[in-house]
Amino acid sequence: MITAAYSGTIPPTPVAAPPATWAVRSRAQAFTLDGDNALESHLERTCARVLSGVRGLIPAPLFEALFLGGGYGRGEGGVLRREGVEDRPYNDLEFYVAIAGNRHLNELRYRRRLEVLGEILTPLAGIEVEFKVTSLAELAARPVSMFSYDLVEGHRLIWGRPDAHLLANCGHHHCAENIPADEATRLLMNRGSGLLFARERLERDPGPLALDDADFIRRNIAKAELACGDAALATVGRYTWSCRERHRRLEDMRDQLPTVWRDTLVDRHADGVTFKLHPVSGEIAREELRTRLNEATTLLRECWLWVESRRLGKNFLSVRAYLEEPTDKCFGGPSLRHVLLNLRADGWRARRWTWQGLKRHPRQRIFHALAILLWERDTLAVSPELQSRLHAELNRDAAAPSAWLPAYRALWARVR
Repeated sequence: MITAAYSGTIPPTPVAAPPATWAVRSRAQAFTLDGDNALESHLERTCARVLSGVRGLIPAPLFEALFLGGGYGRGEGGVLRREGVEDRPYNDLEFYVAIAGNRHLNELRYRRRLEVLGEILTPLAGIEVEFKVTSLAELAARPVSMFSYDLVEGHRLIWGRPDAHLLANCGHHHCAENIPADEATRLLMNRGSGLLFARERLERDPGPLALDDADFIRRNIAKAELACGDAALATVGRYTWSCRERHRRLEDMRDQLPTVWRDTLVDRHADGVTFKLHPVSGEIAREELRTRLNEATTLLRECWLWVESRRLGKNFLSVRAYLEEPTDKCFGGPSLRHVLLNLRADGWRARRWTWQGLKRHPRQRIFHALAILLWERDTLAVSPELQSRLHAELNRDAAAPSAWLPAYRALWARVR
């Protein structure tokens, strides 16, 4: 047990009592809201193994701290519950290893070692163990993002060097109002990509769904439902680290949302929170998943157009209007850096675009390609013009439709 080593920084949330379905057991520094003692002990043992492994890989003079982020780091980790069976973990365990010095060099030195450690510990943990390399200096210097805000505001400190100031210089990350507007779009981009990959699994073959595929699809639907509400909150500066508090705030701002889809947004966000805290696994009918996937895809489209309309100061009434808008959708930052990012994203191959396009951040290409593949699929099949646009965004010559999704996945993985 390593409870004594914890000194987490999760602040209390002064809000009304949560609904009964989110009942919270009174205890300090728990990984979950209501997981049983066996689950909490299992997660503590896993953290002890992780700390021991990391200490064996990182030289003591360089090892600054080990943080647990994600839902378990914020005390809102998922509890997979089945009648008559002990509670089990569900979400990934996301550990952040703070190593003194240049992060890029440290990644070259230690990332593969940490990946191997994760591969060893994952079967013991029963869920995936992931590591990300950072440093205290980098966290203090980097601009605010949704990721950095979540990590600084809600995490579990597994170990910290006594002489280190830890997160004392990260005060700017504590304010959600500092999160840039494009972070909401980036969140929707990643969750929309999850829906795209889920649809590919759903349509892969007509036979019975494998359990892993069903779980993957169901999980990505829930993530998209949660992200739509979270993006709406971030857009108006009301995002916060706790998913339960985010839902309360979304309920409060219901009247500020478009009447056509606001009730759906709030209801589906509640579903996403419920799944995050108490995920469900097991067999499910393909048609039920198809219906839910289509509903989540439609909701994300409406949320995307609303978020982007506010961020870019345009009124996008359709996906085609969004695609045809020539405005730089990832403005800011030096052009030379964007050129290099585009070249790297394309594996240093020559681009099919103009110099003007090369100077724009490659994330804009993902925005456009995602919009085409996720929401314009029917039109894409019969429109040479739209196909040509997709080939340009993906930097591919005319390719068979079967190559579109792999090309998108490769671009997204490099740029997201």
